[in-house]
Amino acid sequence: MNVSKIKGETMSYNIEALQLKVAQLSRKTHELGIPVMILFEGVPASGKTRLSNELLLNLDAKYTDFIATKSPEAHNLRYQFLQKYWNTLPQKGNINIYFRSWYSHYLDYKENQIKQNQYSNYDVLIRQIDDFENMLKKDNYEIIKFFIEINEEKRQEHIEQTKENPLMKWKVQEYEKVIPQDIYISEMRQIINDSDDWKVIDYTERKQAIENMYLHIIERLESAIDNFQTHESVIDGNFNKNFSTSLFDIEVPKIHKKEYKDQMEILQNRMRELQFALYERKIPLVLVFEGMDAAGKGGNIKRIREKLDPTGYQVHGISAPTDVEKNHHYLWRFAKEMPKSGHVEIFDRSWYGRVLVERVEGFAEQAEWKRAYKEINQFEQMWTDEGALIIKFFLCLDKKEQLKRFKDREKNPDKQWKITHEDWRNREKWDLYLEASYDMIKHTNMNEAPWHVIPADHKKTSRIKVLQTIINRCEEVL
Repeated sequence: MNVSKIKGETMSYNIEALQLKVAQLSRKTHELGIPVMILFEGVPASGKTRLSNELLLNLDAKYTDFIATKSPEAHNLRYQFLQKYWNTLPQKGNINIYFRSWYSHYLDYKENQIKQNQYSNYDVLIRQIDDFENMLKKDNYEIIKFFIEINEEKRQEHIEQTKENPLMKWKVQEYEKVIPQDIYISEMRQIINDSDDWKVIDYTERKQAIENMYLHIIERLESAIDNFQTHESVIDGNFNKNFSTSLFDIEVPKIHKKEYKDQMEILQNRMRELQFALYERKIPLVLVFEGMDAAGKGGNIKRIREKLDPTGYQVHGISAPTDVEKNHHYLWRFAKEMPKSGHVEIFDRSWYGRVLVERVEGFAEQAEWKRAYKEINQFEQMWTDEGALIIKFFLCLDKKEQLKRFKDREKNPDKQWKITHEDWRNREKWDLYLEASYDMIKHTNMNEAPWHVIPADHKKTSRIKVLQTIINRCEEVL
């Protein structure tokens, strides 16, 4: 259906034809797996409710969700600023309509000085929003933003109509008590002026506003479909045949058995004390474990949590993504598991799989894993901006020691479950994983979330070193 021909018809036919066109294009984006996010911002009674509902009723309910933003309650503030939006990301092919969005959320934080101890400068939230949107766009998410405006006389008519309806009186003050209208308009105007991807719609003339909304959505969906269909996939780990590094060649004195036992008890007791201190100060702790197969990640995690209060921590053993997880942005499954304030989350493997196994095995396109270094840094900074403590460990192992541990596992009936065909296959690509690990550490070793390379040839020594590192870092923060 040609939109230019639609424009020539009567207004009533216009809207009906445009509705059909949007429905057709949304079925195509669903079929191709293009996620769509449509934002509606505007002052109360500007018409955004009417416009968003008009659109919602003409999209397929099987793959369309409506997400409303309201001022956060106490339990919401236990989580990171963008957590709600990470959690509710549409999966590939689905559509989310946001009635108010992360922009209203930002203005609420700024105007009401929410979490001012963590955010002395609320501009960091705009940076987070930019990072969030950019990484989604690069993963084929189509983000369509509407700002709805209306002349004041018409807006007052809407308000009076609402007041006269006893079931709708509550909506009159829906968000004005949170963000005063003049401040909201001024701030949103600045946001719109600083960007080129907002569509401003005047709702004074209802039919014209509906037509403008549909025409813009048609234009954006057609462009998204065209870009998706012309994309060329390149799978290349881009490895260097002559790569070498001494980063993982670390020798440390082995700890003696008696000393290990004595130190372990002291360190574990201190770890429990710090868990309660972090809870009291509402500081979230994220522990990330990466490393070579059989390097002892599970053994380290067991010793860390042995004396912790189980109500205050969780362990996530990360394996290959499920079909549902594959249908979301790759960071989605990790974002929704990040801790609330005062809690501890431990990741046995993590989001770094994008630049490790997915790069080595060709599960990610070259462009995807290359841009992931920056995306991961931005992702982690979203949490460190808000006071989270992220400590990352890479447990390195000598290749001969790995072989010994593999064979020991095969011989031990209690440990045979730990060794799989995949472990042997990964070992055959030792050099590739070594280079990928080096690049990962080089590109993501931030001051706010540094890497700690721990030699793991001697299990007891590595466990003591890991616990000492966590305790020292927590004590610095506390």
